[in-house]
Amino acid sequence: MDLNYLMDTLRSNGYKITEQRKAILQVLSDNSSSLVSVEQLLCEAKELNKKTNITTIYRNLEIFEKLDLLYRFVTEYGVALYKLACRESSHHHHIICKSCGKTEVIDFCPIDTFKHLSEDKNFNLTDHKLELYGYCDKCQYKKKVKI
Repeated sequence: MDLNYLMDTLRSNGYKITEQRKAILQVLSDNSSSLVSVEQLLCEAKELNKKTNITTIYRNLEIFEKLDLLYRFVTEYGVALYKLACRESSHHHHIICKSCGKTEVIDFCPIDTFKHLSEDKNFNLTDHKLELYGYCDKCQYKKKVKI
């Protein structure tokens, strides 16, 4: 997502574009191909605007999520990681590196394969999310080198 689209979306929903908000959006945009933690977001946003604080980060993450501008992923350890939502026009899923958070789009959706499972259990399937986890080539290499 480009910054102009993000700022236009915020403005059209009644939000002001503050310098802190711009800094947070810039960090998310700069890290668009990977997930970032709140700590990383705070650290990098502070480099762009010293007035950015943790409360501002959390408040803005909540707004961005509400406006569907943000994708939130919670690790198996309960840590929330974030990235800008994709603006892909087609339905898709992601492969996520468990080490560095790098994400790649998967254009294929296997949900039709699973629909009969929900129907057999008398469920009306209304939504789904598929995420595949592993290690990107760089992280695989780092693991091999350490051994």
